[in-house]
Amino acid sequence: MTAAAGAAKREERSMDLWTFESAQWAAGAETLCGVDEAGAGPLAGPVYAAAVILPREADLPGLNDSKKLTERRREVLYGLITAQAAAWSVAWVEAAEIDQLDILNARMLAMQRAIDGLSVAPDLCLIDGNRDHGSRCAVTAPHLCLVGGDGKSASIAAASILAKVSRDRYMSGELDRQYPQYQFARHKGYGTKAHYEALDAYGPCPAHRVTFLKKWAGRTP
Repeated sequence: MTAAAGAAKREERSMDLWTFESAQWAAGAETLCGVDEAGAGPLAGPVYAAAVILPREADLPGLNDSKKLTERRREVLYGLITAQAAAWSVAWVEAAEIDQLDILNARMLAMQRAIDGLSVAPDLCLIDGNRDHGSRCAVTAPHLCLVGGDGKSASIAAASILAKVSRDRYMSGELDRQYPQYQFARHKGYGTKAHYEALDAYGPCPAHRVTFLKKWAGRTP
């Protein structure tokens, strides 16, 4: 495939992401908000969520699910999204709250916090995945769940990028400076070999999710 053909294919995928939004606009939902979270699986750090209201004329070349983009492309799109969005918000739930609530409830809380942080109230929120509540926390704003939404909806894809970039910046910046021995900039809190080796050497820090360390804590020396 030539470079030009590859670019055309990527642009086609970006256009396809607006199909779901177009249907909702046609059905009468004027203000659509995409919502997604990042960082549910790591051993340390907060879980982040973002809510984004994109204008219909948004120009976001190469927009896609954040997991399918390079770090550099995510950073570029982060700037484009925040510059063009009608409203956007990023929120998080800290490790200690995750331990108190469990990760499902923490994810729901982070998403609702992101929605609550918007300067514009959405008519409808598009939520990535098939869950909108846990045992204690729920998304209470008007919403629809969309499985695989970060690859089907422009609004959700944009939210996935804001959540991912925001969390990565925090883990690589503030948290890495605060606890350099864990090399958070390297693995973002995920359970890599290097992270487990740091846990063996130093034990957990306040940024770790204690409930995620049960297997490590219960291992045979």
